[in-house]
Amino acid sequence: MPTLPPGQSRPSAQELHRQRQMAESFGSDAERYDRARPRYPDAMVDRIVAASPGPEVLDVGCGTGIAARQFQEAGCRVLGVEPDARMAGVARRFGVEAETATFETWDPAGRTFDAVVAGQAWHWIDPVAGAAKAAQVLRPGGRLAVFWNVPQLPAAVVEAFATAYERVAPGSPFGRETLTKQSLDRNQPLLAKTADAIRGTGGFGEPEQWRFDWEWSYTRAAWLDQMPTHGPLTRLPPDRLTEVLESVGAAIDAMGGCFTVPYTTVTVVAERSGVT
Repeated sequence: MPTLPPGQSRPSAQELHRQRQMAESFGSDAERYDRARPRYPDAMVDRIVAASPGPEVLDVGCGTGIAARQFQEAGCRVLGVEPDARMAGVARRFGVEAETATFETWDPAGRTFDAVVAGQAWHWIDPVAGAAKAAQVLRPGGRLAVFWNVPQLPAAVVEAFATAYERVAPGSPFGRETLTKQSLDRNQPLLAKTADAIRGTGGFGEPEQWRFDWEWSYTRAAWLDQMPTHGPLTRLPPDRLTEVLESVGAAIDAMGGCFTVPYTTVTVVAERSGVT
């Protein structure tokens, strides 16, 4: 299995886990988030479950419970930890037990787990403190598995979207450069930093990187529904957001009203080696 080489992470200008305003903006429309955000490959969930010593799973930054429900469907008992009470409330309505706290400050009260997972959330957590807390609550042989969906937008889609963003919202974080660099290579510094923090605890075996390729087709309505759930757009004034959605919608119409996005779900996985 591929492992992540040490020493390749570079500090970013702004650590994502310090951007609390953006991190806590997703609950502004929690129901839309749950409805529109993509799920995760069943093959990944099954592999994490198979590699774990038991069914007790802690879902860090569980949001509305998207990943938690997939692990429940795979036969696990899941506890979620989520800092946004609005997101946690939706998770509970869908049958996920969720406690409201940041993972760094959350009190496990002596509880331990067979797996600690985080879907699309670990970058909002201090990587050093998060890895140490995961080591604290994992049983020996348990797995830490943190994962992200990485879209690889087709070139024609990138061009159409970038043009719309640059016209309607100059300086937007969704500009041409960002869209062009949405790739696995762009995520490698985050993955390497995550692996380095896990190594630094001294409580895990060598981190591995798993990849799962899949694709999803979007209609115009489905793509526009998920756009406002992304961090930069959650804080855009309503009138500007409407303009962005109208422009992107027109671009999708010009492409025939739908398109397919290849995704790679990349997972950093490490086994709890023992009690430190």
